[in-house]
Amino acid sequence: MKTSDQTAEFDTVVLPHLDAAYNLARWLAGNDHDAEDIAQEAALRALRFLRNFRGENSRAWLLAIVRNTAYTWLKRNRPSAIVSLDNEQLLEIEDTATPPTDSATIRSTDAVALKAALDELPELFREALVLRELEGLSYKEIAEIADVPIGTVMSRLGRARRQFIKILNQKGQT
Repeated sequence: MKTSDQTAEFDTVVLPHLDAAYNLARWLAGNDHDAEDIAQEAALRALRFLRNFRGENSRAWLLAIVRNTAYTWLKRNRPSAIVSLDNEQLLEIEDTATPPTDSATIRSTDAVALKAALDELPELFREALVLRELEGLSYKEIAEIADVPIGTVMSRLGRARRQFIKILNQKGQT
């Protein structure tokens, strides 16, 4: 692929989604500085592997790269910050009978309370909630990004929402 063709494709495939890439990186890393590093590294990886893009959902493709880059970056730079849970371990996390909430409740929570509550969620729950509620991705897109079945996405989102509301209730935010 010629450089001008590659630049044009990068401008079409990657650039429109850089804000979403940075937002996901910020929520996964927990701060702006690390998110900038992660988003930049992910953009470079996207450029390097642009030839592998097959014309599917470019946003989901880029966010999958951001997700993988973030986890690699965090393992390398903050190994104690990553706690990996498999699906069986996630099932063991308390699933309280808190009434379900809708997206409007989550979006209407003030930014400081939102960040504090999201920071307390397990990584996989936080990731699913950010991708769905803040980035507006479909269950299918989240499943592609996280490389899990749609049912797993639905389960993670349900649990994430309940824990999120529980955390907000404990902090007196709802």
